[in-house]
Amino acid sequence: MSLCGGSGPAAAPRLRPRAAQMARRPELLCGAAIVLGCAFLVALKVTCSRAKDVTMPAKLPVNFFSTRSPVIDLFRGQLDDAEHFRQDSEIVLYFFYAPWCGQSIAAREEIEHVASRLSDQVLFVAVNCWWNQGKCRKQKHFFYFPVIHLYHRSFGPIEYKGPMSAVYIEKFVRRVMTPLLYISSRSKLLDFLSNYEPGVLGYFEFNASPQPPGYLTFFTSALHSLKKDYLGTIRFGVITNKRVAEEISLVHSGSVYLHRHVNTSLIYPNDVMNYTAENICKWALENREMLIRWLRPHGGKSLLLNNELKKGPALLIFIPYNPLAEINPLLDEITKVALEYHNCNKSQAAEPDLQQLGDSDSPAFDSSVPDAHMKLSETFSITKYPCCNTVVLPQWHSISRTHNVCELCINQTLGVKPNKVHMPHCSFLEIEAALDSFYLQEHTFFQVVSNTIECSNFLSFYSPFSYYTACCRTVNRHFLSFISSEKTILQTPKVAFSSHGKKDNTQHSIPHIEDRNWFIPDLHISGTNITGLSCRTNKTLNLYLLDSNLFWIYAERLGASRSNHLKEFAAIVDLKEEVHYVLDQNQSLVGSTLENFIKNFSILYSPLKRHLVDDPSVHFHEQRVITEVTTNTFHDTVFLSDKNVLLLYYGQWCGFCASLNHIFIQLARLLPPDNFTVARIDITRNDLPWEFMTDRLPTILFFPHQRKEQSVKFPEDFSVNLPNLLRFILHHSSLSSSEPCTKECLHKETVLQQGHISHLEREIRKLRSEISALHQAHDQLEAQLSEARREEHRLQQQKHTLEKQHKTLQLHSEQLQATYDQKNQELLEMAEKLQELADASENLLKENTLLRILVASSEGKLQSKDEIKESLQSEQTLSEDDLSISTAIATSDEKRIDNIDTIETEHSSGNGTE
Repeated sequence: MSLCGGSGPAAAPRLRPRAAQMARRPELLCGAAIVLGCAFLVALKVTCSRAKDVTMPAKLPVNFFSTRSPVIDLFRGQLDDAEHFRQDSEIVLYFFYAPWCGQSIAAREEIEHVASRLSDQVLFVAVNCWWNQGKCRKQKHFFYFPVIHLYHRSFGPIEYKGPMSAVYIEKFVRRVMTPLLYISSRSKLLDFLSNYEPGVLGYFEFNASPQPPGYLTFFTSALHSLKKDYLGTIRFGVITNKRVAEEISLVHSGSVYLHRHVNTSLIYPNDVMNYTAENICKWALENREMLIRWLRPHGGKSLLLNNELKKGPALLIFIPYNPLAEINPLLDEITKVALEYHNCNKSQAAEPDLQQLGDSDSPAFDSSVPDAHMKLSETFSITKYPCCNTVVLPQWHSISRTHNVCELCINQTLGVKPNKVHMPHCSFLEIEAALDSFYLQEHTFFQVVSNTIECSNFLSFYSPFSYYTACCRTVNRHFLSFISSEKTILQTPKVAFSSHGKKDNTQHSIPHIEDRNWFIPDLHISGTNITGLSCRTNKTLNLYLLDSNLFWIYAERLGASRSNHLKEFAAIVDLKEEVHYVLDQNQSLVGSTLENFIKNFSILYSPLKRHLVDDPSVHFHEQRVITEVTTNTFHDTVFLSDKNVLLLYYGQWCGFCASLNHIFIQLARLLPPDNFTVARIDITRNDLPWEFMTDRLPTILFFPHQRKEQSVKFPEDFSVNLPNLLRFILHHSSLSSSEPCTKECLHKETVLQQGHISHLEREIRKLRSEISALHQAHDQLEAQLSEARREEHRLQQQKHTLEKQHKTLQLHSEQLQATYDQKNQELLEMAEKLQELADASENLLKENTLLRILVASSEGKLQSKDEIKESLQSEQTLSEDDLSISTAIATSDEKRIDNIDTIETEHSSGNGTE
């Protein structure tokens, strides 16, 4: 049998040595087969036991907006389509959303509402920026949703960060649509300047060209302001009439004017700053006037309120506000209060432009004013804002019952007309200087008895530009006579000037404060002092507005009533002093109440009372052992009660306070309920007067009966347990009163002590029964303990047995580990042998190929030998002459063939031996 598939009897002897060589070591083949099989099984097991990652493909997005909605919904994040839409539209609103986002879902309806109103002017496009295969998700990296971007032609994006309410979004979109207001008349200019928001005006002449130089820059600056200030607090306007522009001192085309109510208005400095949109916007934002500011917290984690309250006391005004409403009377009234409050120039210089416009537009304006009217206005300019001080001179004689009372006022030099821009300020230094000058001449003002008011003018010793006026009269020392004399002054005033002063017309003099209306009967002098109050007090308020439709929860936390349907509320918050005051909610929120609220806060000794926050979630139970106290019930429970009160201050977050609950429950059960009250208050949710606040928790205060003002604090170095609390209560409740006790008091005290004794006897009997029950429980516990000890002994024995078994198992484990290491080593050696066998097999394959080549060549040679023999046999018929030659040739050929066979046999034998 030939291994190479060869045939012929000559091949078998030559291949037999090769077969013998391969069959010489059959154990290697068996071992290799076993090792390969084991390796295959191990690999199969490892592959099958490994958990495969299963990835569920994301669901395809669906329409976020309905197909009938005016909003184009690119729910697959096609940002290229969105950019294409922007190129074809003038105003575009992009609404980037995430389908899972709750705020995006809530804002969807608001966007649809705005789109239904403005779809003919604005293109609304919604883009899904959460789809992972969309281009929006790959290019835009938003940290929150939804995001609203607006584009005005090529300018943008202008991000909207206001409330997600339809009215606010629509207001902002309309501001982007028309960033400029066009003013062509004085009435429109007056309306623009009278608004409480700061305004920027630009004057451009449109006669020469439809787009005069600088107009596009000014237009772009308005868009820049919306981009930097999403609240849109600065309004931009364009004046197209030269005469109207001259009213605010704009002469040259391209001039820009920033209107301010209190401070001086400004004109853009072209010679200092380049005329660019960014510079105009920056200039307006840096120099704007913020008399009153809107606060719009976005509802998330923010430091907006904290940063604003840190600036100082703040007046927070909550009003229902509609941004789209053209008229808001309540807002206008609040604006007037804010203007008066910040008007430090006594209101005559506050609105010079508005006064000029109003005077020039008024039909009653006439240049030929009578002298009397001019004098009256001069008198009004002085008396409306007096700087006066009342001075009481000492008695002129010891037996006299009268005093000389003078009203000392500071005025400008006689003959100098008061300036509208700068009115005389009233300061302490000026009053002090006036008093010094007055007391140097006080002897000239003494009168014995006089029913008239004598006014005198005298110069100042410190300033040549001011003089003083002193109006004096004598009054009775008795209070009633003083009141009647004041009435007499008001009823029958008579003014006369002393001879040592400068005489002048009575219309130019300054009478007593109470009498000035007699000299100026036609003028109505308001009693308000809020004008310029922000500059005359150290408790200046920052005014803020909040929309109660959106942020009413803040008002409720400050103390607003939950049943208030008007949603109008005002509160002053002083973060530094940790107090806040609330405007009386029974009063309507109008300008006069706000003025009184501000004035009451600003005075030195404010009559406002600190508002105490109460916890409305506390429910009272009549059968509760411990009384729960709140802000509203604190006074009634502690001070108006006829019992001794033990009060625990606690907080929900205080873990140690909760651990004292069982002690106070036991204490409340031990103490007689007719004489003692055990109460607690959550100090984190209920405010108390400062004298009853605490800086640590828990805190225990005891208020003794009839001595509530002598409250005692439980010592901090004592452990809070039942015996210590009882000693503390009994010690401080038995102190004698400071007043002597009568027989009735002693009888009551005796009855009270007898009641205490009887109550204590009942408690002792209860304690004795509890002690007997405790003894029985002690015996039961002893029996249970003995049983537990036996059980513990048994468990100890089981423990020792388990420890022995553990040691045995540990030995077995070590043996198995050694066996495992041995087998592992054998497996490694088997793998090496397998590798050697594989290499030997490869060599055998190469030799087998060589043998095939040799067999094929030998077969070819045998075939040629047969052909030669046949040719020799055919030639035997030839002539006998050639026989000897052919025989010699044949003999030589046979020898040559035999030599070749011998060489091949030796070569094959040599290969087999190798």
